[in-house]
Amino acid sequence: MEWVNETSVREFFFLGFSSLAGLQQLLFVVFLLVYLFMLGTNAIIISTIVLDRALHTPMYFFLGVLSCSETCYTFVIIPKMLVDLLAQKKTISFLGCAIQMFTFLFLICSHSFLLAAMGYDRYVAICNPLRYTVLMGYGGCLGLVAAACACGFTASVVITSLIFHLPFHSSNHLHHYFCDISPVLKLASHHSRLSQLVIFMLGVFVLVIPLLLILVSYIHVISAILKIPSSVGRYKAFSTCASHLIVVTVHYGCASFIYLRPKSNYSSSQDTLISVSYTILTPLFNPMIYSLRSKEFISALRRTMVQTSCPIN
Repeated sequence: MEWVNETSVREFFFLGFSSLAGLQQLLFVVFLLVYLFMLGTNAIIISTIVLDRALHTPMYFFLGVLSCSETCYTFVIIPKMLVDLLAQKKTISFLGCAIQMFTFLFLICSHSFLLAAMGYDRYVAICNPLRYTVLMGYGGCLGLVAAACACGFTASVVITSLIFHLPFHSSNHLHHYFCDISPVLKLASHHSRLSQLVIFMLGVFVLVIPLLLILVSYIHVISAILKIPSSVGRYKAFSTCASHLIVVTVHYGCASFIYLRPKSNYSSSQDTLISVSYTILTPLFNPMIYSLRSKEFISALRRTMVQTSCPIN
């Protein structure tokens, strides 16, 4: 695909943390430690799910895919950001910016649909347990992941193509720390209302539709849980859904604030702060919310550690 249309801009300058010039070395250390911790926890989650057969269930399959997704989309953003925090010249080429935006959008859009698939998994497990093994078999899980990736790929191709076929003749100073939609779109010399409408509608498709599917799933789930006679049973059923609901609230809350508000309300400082939350902090806390507080996962982790440290000959 030919990204360069009629444009005189050949590179962009990142200004995301320019107002914190005196703190950039400190930010580098903090973000590096956070990133390494996040990579470590996701590696532990993925390896434990793969090695322990007790976790070979649809719920943990989706959790493993989600951990892979978070690892990949942070890899697109954070290493470049860390380099720029120590560099004098914080630049990215026009083509590099397009590739970064496409890859990030593909992964983050797929992430939204994966959360919807996890909501559907909880719905089937609680509301239709007798058909759970049929509906959520290996083929069904792979189909949901493939559908999530296909939706993410389609949305990212359309949005990135629309944005990078616009003319860029004026400023190339990007008030952000990576190539996100609003900061790049703001630098375009002109863009039609149609392109803005298409981008907004795709944002609705990626954020609102999966969220509505999750809400419908949980309305049925809560209704089914309230019919459970024992309080212990109700608590156990709620506990399997609580982690997912927390992550859904944070993900869709931050993403909706960034991508679904009117362009007139755009604020580079607010966007940078919110973007840090869902590109750095959310992937940091998600592993702890999902797995490290789960007794089932902790037991599986202990078994895996024993098996790997004391292999059976």
